[in-house]
Amino acid sequence: MARLNREEFVSNTIIGPGTTVNGDVAAPGFVRVDGSLKGDLRARGRVVVGEKARMKSDISGTNITIGGVVQGNIMASERITILSTGLVLGDIVTRRIQADEGCLIHGKVAVCQDEKRWNDTVSAYRDAWGVMSNLAAFPGSA
Repeated sequence: MARLNREEFVSNTIIGPGTTVNGDVAAPGFVRVDGSLKGDLRARGRVVVGEKARMKSDISGTNITIGGVVQGNIMASERITILSTGLVLGDIVTRRIQADEGCLIHGKVAVCQDEKRWNDTVSAYRDAWGVMSNLAAFPGSA
């Protein structure tokens, strides 16, 4: 059984059902999203995306669980779990993955358990995602 990190529970951020957030979110601990988020989510702890959640976001965290819809790239430094109700439209970079039967993933998945490969992949994806987000700021770009 995984050992719980006290820091993950020091600061909890919850975006509840019926709540809409437009803008980036940076959180020092655990984040749960059950509403809508349009903006990047950066958490230093766990991230849980509930079944009713709708996100247009790039997400990063330690352990990430997806039960709703995410349009964006996901980087989980430890593990990602995509539940049967989950839909990911974007790329995934992680050390371990669990994808339940019935979930949908439309994008590239990179699972890197080796430390050097992890660092190389994270660096390459951050560079590519940075270029894509900067291009998206120009009118008429995809």
